[in-house]
Amino acid sequence: MLDVIDLNIEFHDRSIPETVVYDFGLHLDEGEIVGLVGESGSGKTMSALAIAGLLSRKHMKKSGRILFEGVDLLTCPREKLRSYQGNEISMIFQEPMTSLNPVKKIGWQVEESLRIHTQLSKEERYQKAIRMLTEVELPEARQLYHKYPHELSGGMRQRVMIAAALICDPKLLIADEPTTALDVTVQAQIIELLKKMNRIHHTSVLFISHDLSLVRKLCGRVVVMYQGRIAEQGAAEDVFLRPQEAYTKKLIAAIPKMEKLKYTGEV
Repeated sequence: MLDVIDLNIEFHDRSIPETVVYDFGLHLDEGEIVGLVGESGSGKTMSALAIAGLLSRKHMKKSGRILFEGVDLLTCPREKLRSYQGNEISMIFQEPMTSLNPVKKIGWQVEESLRIHTQLSKEERYQKAIRMLTEVELPEARQLYHKYPHELSGGMRQRVMIAAALICDPKLLIADEPTTALDVTVQAQIIELLKKMNRIHHTSVLFISHDLSLVRKLCGRVVVMYQGRIAEQGAAEDVFLRPQEAYTKKLIAAIPKMEKLKYTGEV
């Protein structure tokens, strides 16, 4: 479904061009959950934004190929790219309060992709929004539909973002650090919710995080990035239990309660 081939991203907004992603490659099958991990500044979010088509076409140079069902998202017309955004490819971010519009009600925001990409009537959009809010396990969906973001907890706002991202039944969901701003209990709930949505809708998920313990719970395959390059990739259990690269070993060694991974190799 998704093939990223030799993606390079270079910024030109300074006197000296700066490359932040080198020869990035990724294959993602339908219904697969892949983790993209690495420390801050490793290039994982830039790679994801390029896949989502959210990087500016000014002040930067992008080379390589991003093939989504055979269409190169780097070179296709803007109209074609916009037809994918929020419809076939959706994205959720780290802090929903900065993504949600504070002056618009929850229902209006959940329905936004439907207004852009479908011809559904107002009543049909309403019914679909209620079903989606219920599906992401938000209580009293009909009352919540009329509330504002500031009236919800952080975990509830993140569930709203997931509902909004999935309402058009996209084939790919990019989740960029979606649990970082949440406490550990709510983090676990969001991870289980993403598993459930993947199981029900067969949506592929690219899960971006620096928290390897969460990645291990969710992802079947892992790509590790370091300084803009892929350091290591493979099946999640192989990477966590038998890491090959020194950087990956350091990341795993930093996970609390390492005894659960049963990895004792030296770093």
